[in-house]
Amino acid sequence: MFENFRKFDIQTSDPQVRIHGVIGGSGEPVLLLHGNPLTHVHWHLVAPRLAERFTVVATDLRGYGDSSKPRGLPDHSTYSFRRMAQDQVEVMAQLGFDRFSVAGHDRGSRTAYRMALDHPAKVRRYASIDIVPTHWALTHITREWALNSYHWFFMAQPYDIPEKLLEGKEGYYIEQKLTKMGIGKGGFTAETLAEYARCCTPENLHAVCEDYRAAATIDFMLDRADLEAGRRITVPTAVFWGEQSHTEKMFDPREAWPPYAANIVRFCPLPCGHYPAEQVPEELTDGLSEFFLA
Repeated sequence: MFENFRKFDIQTSDPQVRIHGVIGGSGEPVLLLHGNPLTHVHWHLVAPRLAERFTVVATDLRGYGDSSKPRGLPDHSTYSFRRMAQDQVEVMAQLGFDRFSVAGHDRGSRTAYRMALDHPAKVRRYASIDIVPTHWALTHITREWALNSYHWFFMAQPYDIPEKLLEGKEGYYIEQKLTKMGIGKGGFTAETLAEYARCCTPENLHAVCEDYRAAATIDFMLDRADLEAGRRITVPTAVFWGEQSHTEKMFDPREAWPPYAANIVRFCPLPCGHYPAEQVPEELTDGLSEFFLA
């Protein structure tokens, strides 16, 4: 995987955090951000295709993959989407890119959402993949969504309850989460599942729990304040989602996104579940290319 890409590890302004990633291709820069419980490997079928037209950067978010995994602070700000977005802006700057397009899936899209709000001069275009905004999700909860997205609330429980309950069961957790539980799962190769299992360490699970604790607290409060102040994403935005995923089954993306993004240029349903980059990589690549080239 990523045969023609170069690996890097870049120090951020947080002395505890170095971000791991790969870079390849040529052309306008595009940043790819993965979700939970994945790594930059999630893009292994998309990144090489995009690299035929773009300079592609795919990173591991802080707390994931081979990036640093600091302990969470009491207010959970260590793993807020604001902090994660700041990491990625700094990585792109150190790679020589002051302005770039970004595509994010799942937690990566929530990171890119905050990046587009906090750093609009840095983000040329934003592609969101299979989410509705955090504030919308947490204020439109249904019984069905809560059952299928149990991890939002389980992992957000106080330290160290979920960490201890998952300790020693990391491999089981990854297999069940990615292949059997919830809506729109599957589509992973044995090689990618093995890589995600390798990276599912106690340190990673603590980071993931802090990620979800932050989403339920500091991230939600920031998003609510922005909404109440009338502050919306202004950069051109494309919303992709899987027609068999929870995003389609539990929400209406066309209804959920406009209160938070003022410049949505396209809605793009895809014939897949929650993981388009691994389930329909050609369709996703074509859609991203068309959007980023506009």
